[in-house]
Amino acid sequence: MKTFTHSIAKLSGRRTALATLAGLAVGAAVLPTSVLAQPAFPSKLITIIVPFSAGGTTDILARIVAQGLTTELGQPVVIDNRPGAGGNIGGLLASKAPADGYTLLMGTVGTHAINASLYKKMPFDPVKDFAPLTRVANVPNLLVANPKQPYKSVKELIAYAKAHPGQVNYASSGSGTSIHLSGELFKSMAKVDMVHVPYKGSAPAVTDLLGNQVGIMFDNMPSAIQHVRSGKLVPLAVTTAKRSPELPDVPTIAEAGVPGYEATSWFGMLAPAATPAPIVAKLNAALVKVLAQPDVKKKINDQGAEVYSETPAQFAAFIKSESVKWGKVVRESGAVAD
Repeated sequence: MKTFTHSIAKLSGRRTALATLAGLAVGAAVLPTSVLAQPAFPSKLITIIVPFSAGGTTDILARIVAQGLTTELGQPVVIDNRPGAGGNIGGLLASKAPADGYTLLMGTVGTHAINASLYKKMPFDPVKDFAPLTRVANVPNLLVANPKQPYKSVKELIAYAKAHPGQVNYASSGSGTSIHLSGELFKSMAKVDMVHVPYKGSAPAVTDLLGNQVGIMFDNMPSAIQHVRSGKLVPLAVTTAKRSPELPDVPTIAEAGVPGYEATSWFGMLAPAATPAPIVAKLNAALVKVLAQPDVKKKINDQGAEVYSETPAQFAAFIKSESVKWGKVVRESGAVAD
């Protein structure tokens, strides 16, 4: 009888254990996928959307960073160029991407501080639709001219433009970019009449500048400096308050004849707004580490840019302050998107 009772108890225990396991299985089946075990981030290819054409400054900087991230994260990081509408096409695409950390955006002062004031209707909200990761670089713009043009300095350019109103064409990488607005600010402060010619990115604009289809351009230094060094373009001035270490003999626009003039471009990495905080933190840490590497810093500095990294919160605050600053410039200059 004792043996029989022991067997019944043992059998009952097994049934209880089986019932418990079955209950756990059912419970797991109804849990959301996010709660279940998932591969650690990142486990696949990461895409950086560049909202401008290949060969421009945004593209150059993104490719330098992508190469470093590929090594740091152990997954391939590739570039997807989506130019147009002053960066708004690529920005919209990135804002609608899955918020899982696998689609990022190389944003600019144009896409995230200028366009909101320049365009009557934006396809995305530069603040609400993105999770800032970090700034990547600050970049001077460089006022360059085709050597065949009759001016070799800012003062000569202003004199020529005033003598020939509406006959000086200046190229840009697109309406609403810092390159465009640098020209609009120059027009306003120098009181000259020049014609804006927008392109879908810096590279095609520079191509026409080299071919003398347009006379001047306030280009980001990384995409113009090689042509200055080769003698294919004439540097008239830099747009920043101080001279660039890469071109120390080139004056600032303020020094060269337009007191108080200053315009600086910046570039930074962002993710879609709902990206989980742990992924944002991991991407920020990886980016900061990559940007601190001597070889990466040298590659960026050689382009005439200044490496810059910060926390997501600092970058978010910076974007908001830049939106206020450039909104004022847009209003005062009267600039509009073409």
